[in-house]
Amino acid sequence: MTPLALRALAAAAMLVLAGCSAGHHPDAGAQGATCRTLAADPGWYGDNRERIDEMIGRLGTCGSSGSVADGAHLALFDWDNTMVRNDIGNATFFWMIRNSKVRQPAAGNWSNTSQYLTPPAAAALAAACGDLAAPGQPLPTGANTGCADELVSVYTNRETRSGEIAFAGFNRRRIEPADAWAAQLLAGWTDAEITEFATAARQQNLDAAENAEQTVGTTRQTGWVRYYPQMRDLVGTLQANGFDVRIISASAEPLVRVWAAEVGIPPDRIMGIRTEHDGEVLTARLAECGGEPSIPFNEGKRCRVHEQVLGVEGPAAFQQLPEQRRQVFAAGDSDGDATFTTDATALRLIINRNQIELMCRAYANTDGRWLVNPMFINPLPVSPPYPCATQGFDDPAGGQVPLRRPDGSVVPDQQDRVH
Repeated sequence: MTPLALRALAAAAMLVLAGCSAGHHPDAGAQGATCRTLAADPGWYGDNRERIDEMIGRLGTCGSSGSVADGAHLALFDWDNTMVRNDIGNATFFWMIRNSKVRQPAAGNWSNTSQYLTPPAAAALAAACGDLAAPGQPLPTGANTGCADELVSVYTNRETRSGEIAFAGFNRRRIEPADAWAAQLLAGWTDAEITEFATAARQQNLDAAENAEQTVGTTRQTGWVRYYPQMRDLVGTLQANGFDVRIISASAEPLVRVWAAEVGIPPDRIMGIRTEHDGEVLTARLAECGGEPSIPFNEGKRCRVHEQVLGVEGPAAFQQLPEQRRQVFAAGDSDGDATFTTDATALRLIINRNQIELMCRAYANTDGRWLVNPMFINPLPVSPPYPCATQGFDDPAGGQVPLRRPDGSVVPDQQDRVH
């Protein structure tokens, strides 16, 4: 054999090894290669790992490009409390408050930061923060606890410190206004600066001990985040088997890009909250999806996937696609993940965080494709029965109504069985 042929053979062997590891299933490819499967781990509940491996072996193609443009199957993951324990949007928001990185809004008018902020909330923020910095300049929230506490209350409690509702006038199935507001408060900074903020917040939260808290203003808040090794392994296994793996998150997109890099998901496969630019700096204007302001939350996640990945534009992006065009796998943990996980056609992995609508759907398991797994770190205790028959569906106007099956029948209340 010539040296050139030997080099070609070695290169081919390296390509096979790159997508394969110990613990394999036979690949259907012509070369008979074996491809990566999920590592055995006690964090997987019941037969969840085996069922995911079966799906990967049945639908995957070892060593393929992993692009829907080339016919790869799509696998979608929420980020916060699905890929990691705790919330990177929270982590960055708290870091910005502690480090005085939130800017005074234009004209000192807090209504400019969100179209959903109520007049009482805007007035409370103006009273607490109004004379601390000129418009467009950073507020001294690291030192001024009054301003910091009002910002924290509006964000975390969705109400002012005096108890008045902070957000109104939104479609509950397409907007989570506090998550949107956290992204909108990045206004005035460049993408590069926000990347620096997210990187610093990430390091702080990874360095902190598990269960650590931090002081933000005068409040005590969660101060740590951890990657789930099981989910990192799942992403890598899907990628090695030719799936197109993407993140769809209700945290700001620049933040998710920073965190997802370590899991091997490139920036062009990250979907998070987007706001429009004014030159190089971000503004508080939410990007649109389906012809309206929307964030990747519940039906907004479906819209974003359809527009960005599958090329469906306009109001039709909010509608469910035929089965052959949808993602085969989805993973999530919250009611904001109910729509895009339901759309998955092969398996839906739900991390149990005691969210009513999502857990009602998962435990009802009308088509046998739902998998429930406890949180991999500090799993939550058993929940009281989920009131699916009366409160199982989040109405767009804000109430809760019965969850119904596709045939219109009501889903009965469900016991919390996996915790």
